Amino acid sequence: MHMKVGIADTTFARFDMARAAIDELRRHVSVKIERITVPGIKDLPVACKRLIEERGCDVVMALGMPGPKPIDKTCAHEASMGLIIAQLMTNKHILEVFVHEDEAKDEVELARLAEARTREHAQNLVKMFFKPHLMEREAGMGMREGFEDVGPLRP
Repeated sequence: MHMKVGIADTTFARFDMARAAIDELRRHVSVKIERITVPGIKDLPVACKRLIEERGCDVVMALGMPGPKPIDKTCAHEASMGLIIAQLMTNKHILEVFVHEDEAKDEVELARLAEARTREHAQNLVKMFFKPHLMEREAGMGMREGFEDVGPLRP
């Protein structure tokens, strides 16, 4: 299967998440990559929709780094809703990869988290479209992108 993967990222982010995503994808599969960079996370939904409709992408990764303030949380929620709407309008997956600045205690930890979460979501994309049996094996396993997995509940 020859796929085209879209990468939508922002200039607001403090880490080049697209670089990590593209590198990780290329480590695992041969895909054509289309990229659009926009100013902020609320610009991601239309960028993703354009990647799908105008550039023929089969799936898109939406990469963003919302800030730590309450307004940033609101903007992240609005962007998430827009990404969901874009998925429903195009019937294509858009993998939202957001790293909130207040998820880490310092800039070193934030960079580590951004790198790890982005790469793990790129691996999820590979599993979803190229190795779905691997994703099925992980169902209910408490997987966490960027942090340690929490594991399944045991009754």
